[in-house]
Amino acid sequence: MTGFRATVLTLYPEMFPGPLGISLAGKALAEGAWSLETVQIRDYATDKHRMVDDTPAGGGAGMVMKPDVLGRAVDQVADERPKLFMSPRGKPLTQARVRELAAGPGAILLCGRFEGVDERLIEGRDFEEVSIGDYILSGGETAAIVMLDAIVRLLPGVMGNVLSGETESFETGLLEHPHFTKPQEWEGRRIPDVLLSGNHGAIDKWRRAEAERLTRERRPDLWDKKNPQNR
Repeated sequence: MTGFRATVLTLYPEMFPGPLGISLAGKALAEGAWSLETVQIRDYATDKHRMVDDTPAGGGAGMVMKPDVLGRAVDQVADERPKLFMSPRGKPLTQARVRELAAGPGAILLCGRFEGVDERLIEGRDFEEVSIGDYILSGGETAAIVMLDAIVRLLPGVMGNVLSGETESFETGLLEHPHFTKPQEWEGRRIPDVLLSGNHGAIDKWRRAEAERLTRERRPDLWDKKNPQNR
């Protein structure tokens, strides 16, 4: 029986699996480590034109996805899995939340289009709104792919080296340290001597220091969160 089950409600099911069908995620999908199904929202429209949206109450630009159509689609697949609505106004997706989801039975992901989704659907079906960044996409499908990629790589057996996931950016509250490989010198730039020393204690200390330096320089918000006494 497949572990993590993903169900994506979308107007564009042909976008899936997309990138999730190749590399680590694709191999895991083929081997049954997780499953992916798509639901065509338009199939739950009842009028002859299969309308899924209408003009916004109160006026304004664009169209809003209808709660009755979406409600029928959601009710068809709803179970104990968390329901996630990909939305720029949602809580920012974090590595901690990704790990929580990866440890669960799966997720139901709603991909919006147009100006958005009727608020009554979000509230009435208890959707958690999730954002992958402070920018706007054409629809939630791309965001859903990003989220699923982040989740699937953490499922048991997907990554070849479990330790790879434990030292990455955000896992310890810091950005990841720099990486190097052969050749030892390239275009006049050398691998830091400490990484060639064989002294694992010194290497660990250097990597920690570099992670802290990069976090302070590039993500002071993360650094302050990890070190509140420095505020």
